[in-house]
Amino acid sequence: MAAGTTLLTLEQFNAQYANEHGYEYWFGEVVQKGMPTWLHGLLQLILAEFFYRAGYATASEIDLRIDSNWQPRPDIIAATEIEQPYPTKPVDIAAEILSDDPMTKVFEKCRNYARIAVRQIFVFDPEAKMAWQWSRETNNLERIQSANLTNGSTLEVDQIWAEMAARMAARRGP
Repeated sequence: MAAGTTLLTLEQFNAQYANEHGYEYWFGEVVQKGMPTWLHGLLQLILAEFFYRAGYATASEIDLRIDSNWQPRPDIIAATEIEQPYPTKPVDIAAEILSDDPMTKVFEKCRNYARIAVRQIFVFDPEAKMAWQWSRETNNLERIQSANLTNGSTLEVDQIWAEMAARMAARRGP
């Protein structure tokens, strides 16, 4: 944080940014999310579908209101039940999709998801076609090819990339 920066209260943040897309509240600061690309948006839809088919309720860009000092908007959340209008208890899954955010910010976000007891945390890179899961044992992201989800389902990462490739191929022009 720059010297002299005035911290906002949650009430001030909500008054100024609650209806704005792409902003999060991090410990008194307004944090702008990375600008999503076309691949980011496509992967967001696909992940929501995959988690839904795995038995979860899913949503995108929903404020997590679990901690009054840190209120992120994950790219995707998944839970056996999602509280209305905003989750105030930990969700089963938070998934982030890389855009132009620096990795230090992604790591900080994962650490905070773990701190507020999100059960599983995933990061996906649509450009490199790679996926990671946050490990509480190593306090780090670990690359995955599949993941056993909290409800007993399995997420196969290669199926996600295959679906993304199929949708991209179906929309390409001559």
